[in-house]
Parts: sequence; C-alpha cells; structure tokens
Amino acid sequence: MRPDPLPGCRRRRRPDCASERGVTLIEMLLVVTLIGLLVAVSYPSAANGLDGLRLATAADSVAGFLSGAANRAERREEPLELTIDVEQGALVLRSVGARFERRLELARGVRIAGVYPETAWQQDRLRRFYFYPGGAAPRLALELDNTK
Repeated sequence: MRPDPLPGCRRRRRPDCASERGVTLIEMLLVVTLIGLLVAVSYPSAANGLDGLRLATAADSVAGFLSGAANRAERREEPLELTIDVEQGALVLRSVGARFERRLELARGVRIAGVYPETAWQQDRLRRFYFYPGGAAPRLALELDNTK
C-alpha cells in the first residue's frame, strides 16, 4: 500500500490536494487523440461494409421483384410488361390494360450500370421485357453498382 503524501487529502478538501483529483489536460488530450485515431482508421471499412450491404439488399429486391413478375404472369394467366428505367433506377411491372402496376425503385446510392442482353438501340433509357403465361422467362440480366 502506498503511503499518502499529504495525510487527510481524501477525507477533507484542501487546496494543496488538487494534484490528487481528476485528470490533467494532457491526459484528456491524449485520450481524445487516441479515440480520434481509432475512428479515423475504422470509418472507411465500416462505410464499405454499409455500401456492400446496400448493394446486396438491392440485388435481393430486384431478384424478388422479377420472381414475383414471373409468378404473377403464370398464376393470373396474363402477360406482363417489365420496363426498366436506367436513369431513374426503377423497374415498373404492368399488366395488359393497366389493371395492375407495381414499381420498384432502387435505394439511394445504387444505380443500374447495365441491362443485358445489349441491343443495337442501347441508347434508349427504357428497356422493355415481357412475361407470358406458360412461356419462358425473358433472358435478362441487370448489373447494379454503388454510385459512391
């Protein structure tokens, strides 16, 4: 046990006991600097992880949307038109006669980088595909990308 340099400092407040209480400014600056360094080192990896999660979620949403389109065409026995708007980052599914319409907009930060198969008129910002009842699903691939 270490002897008290000034007896009675812990029991009574005395002006000469100030060195025993609290932390110094240097100690506080050192702790704040270390916390800042830890945050600076870990932030990029956390941000990349969030971007990857956002992209995976968008891919799952698109896959579910396309699967739902194929199921609806088969169960309702009506053709459906899928319109892909590359600039808006949206997929729109419509039935004949516009009785049914469903829209999927990609999350902010995710964009459609490409729609495949490519066509000769690829400059068109809208691409259309059709789901027919009893028919094969359209050959279609979407390339998604993070915008950041």
